Amino acid sequence: MQQLMFYIIGGVAILSALIMVTNKKPVSAAMSLIVAMLCLSGMYVLLDAHLIAVLQIIVYAGAIMVLFLFVIMLLNIQEKEGRLSGHKIFLQFAWIMLVGYIFISMVKLIGGGSLPARTEESINGFGTTKAVGEILFTDFLLPFEIASILLLAAIVGAVILAKQRVD
Repeated sequence: MQQLMFYIIGGVAILSALIMVTNKKPVSAAMSLIVAMLCLSGMYVLLDAHLIAVLQIIVYAGAIMVLFLFVIMLLNIQEKEGRLSGHKIFLQFAWIMLVGYIFISMVKLIGGGSLPARTEESINGFGTTKAVGEILFTDFLLPFEIASILLLAAIVGAVILAKQRVD
């Protein structure tokens, strides 16, 4: 059952990513990207990495995509009507070939191939809050502290810039 869910979620992710890349309307493309990111978080859930799945939804599908949509709507980008050039025809042909290759690979994988077996070392505690916390505060303590100082400096700078515009 888990393998079937993997294929369904993977297929939806690939389809939404293709729709995102080929869509001419920026808002629709951003919505397709949100679907692809939600599918990616579904993959994390299937790997029992629930913390990473929730962070994927909150950070990427939530905050970053709201920022993307805000910028797209603020810029008010209009689509242009035009003929297909040789370059665009080549890109469409390349996309068709890529989708065909992915489809054939998935059929071979489902039919006769097998997924690599997960080892106990890789899945034991992967993506849990405890495992991520231990790694952050032992192996990556210095980069974590540097990132927190940079975020603090960015927040202070944004507040100072916002206060200067009000005055």
